[in-house]
Amino acid sequence: MKLFTSEQLAQFKQNGYVIVPALATPSECVRLAALARDHLTRMVAPVEYEADVGYPGAPVSKAARGGHTIRRLLRATARDPLFAAWAQDPRVVARVQQLLARPVVLSQAHHNSVMTKQPGFSSETHWHQDIRYWSYARPELVSVWLALGTETAENGCLSLLPATHTQEFDAARLDAAQFLRPDLPENRALIATRVLAPLNAGDVLFFHARTFHAAGRNLTQETKFSLVYTYSPDDNPVRAGSRSVAEKEIVLDWID
Repeated sequence: MKLFTSEQLAQFKQNGYVIVPALATPSECVRLAALARDHLTRMVAPVEYEADVGYPGAPVSKAARGGHTIRRLLRATARDPLFAAWAQDPRVVARVQQLLARPVVLSQAHHNSVMTKQPGFSSETHWHQDIRYWSYARPELVSVWLALGTETAENGCLSLLPATHTQEFDAARLDAAQFLRPDLPENRALIATRVLAPLNAGDVLFFHARTFHAAGRNLTQETKFSLVYTYSPDDNPVRAGSRSVAEKEIVLDWID
């Protein structure tokens, strides 16, 4: 099975992310996107609404116009065997093993969702690290983002700040919600290094949980669908009593 090259591993180590083009086949993307669209159309629970998060551009409440715009379909692994199969696909798991140099477990408490960035009422997500609300012994986790269609700046693809996974950030550089404060000169200089991550259907973005990233609004007329899962080394325990233990992790077999 084809794995990361030494150059790709070096890129991840240096920048905190790497993109694998066409890791999923066109037919896989069509099936996954059709399933995601069906669940979105039928509003299959559990879901998170844009109004739940209150990010810029989101409806102010569920009672407001667009208030029932779904941001993501939660608990993807339990939704359908097709979603669960992708999360545990050897093409994904073997690469995450390379990045973390350990057998890995799949989180069901974090990400584990179908992102459904819709026209009209999708929100903007400011610069953040995913690890901000997660509780593990070490901040060593990798997220895997599969594009089920084209992702561009126009429909709100991700942007990343290279090498931020290796940097330390004083609490004063973050706001109350732990987003980077754009009013600070040092943060503005950092944000100027942003790299856009456009993707085609089937492309997969692997990124470290400490890599700062952000996303714009969907300014097109088509919903953007993506699948995102998070993995941890098997020797990186969740802290007891935290939200990270809300769902049981899935232990994944080592893939040679």
